[in-house]
Amino acid sequence: MNEQLETIIINPAEKADAVVIWLHGLGADGHDFEPIVPELALPESAKIRFVFPHAPMRAITINAGYVMRGWYDVAKTDIGAQQDAEGIRVSQRQIEALIEAEIAAGIPAERILLAGFSQGAAIILHTGLRYPARLGGLMALSGYVPLAETLEAERHAANQQTPIFMAHGRQDEIIPHSLAEESRDLLTGLGYAVEWHSYGMPHGILPEEIDDIAQWLRKVLRLD
Repeated sequence: MNEQLETIIINPAEKADAVVIWLHGLGADGHDFEPIVPELALPESAKIRFVFPHAPMRAITINAGYVMRGWYDVAKTDIGAQQDAEGIRVSQRQIEALIEAEIAAGIPAERILLAGFSQGAAIILHTGLRYPARLGGLMALSGYVPLAETLEAERHAANQQTPIFMAHGRQDEIIPHSLAEESRDLLTGLGYAVEWHSYGMPHGILPEEIDDIAQWLRKVLRLD
């Protein structure tokens, strides 16, 4: 599963000067968040390329081995137990390859943001905090920090000051709100600046959250 990821790319009208790499959740694909781009209502002058990768197809243990798109296997309903460390690290390398391709195309690392939903959020936190060059920001929607016990030893100082946006639903039935709070507290305890948002919703996205995402993107990419 080390092959290059297939992606959906939305380019700006002019040459891009920033990139958002946005990962979907378990069982979805790169098209999942494509419709949100116009809903963000970012300035017409924004020169942002959105990259939506498709996760590889894999058997998911908790779903009786059914093959679907996923960034790593899930073995138990207790998300934090028996984690698929190998799958997580393979996905890390695949996302790093996407980052490096954008850098090779002329986008500075500090103008590359990683975003993700659910499993995708877990992967961008895992990857971004270990990446050896300063990234523009990390946006984790309805996710958590995977392999949390390894973060302090493996994190890279380059992203100590990188802005982090975390958002979660208080009625989330897939990834408990309490797990996201634990992840937030782990990050703040390690000195990261986390912008935290909590909503009255289950495992999903709502319009208020999209507005908050847009405001955060405007701020970290200095679009206003």
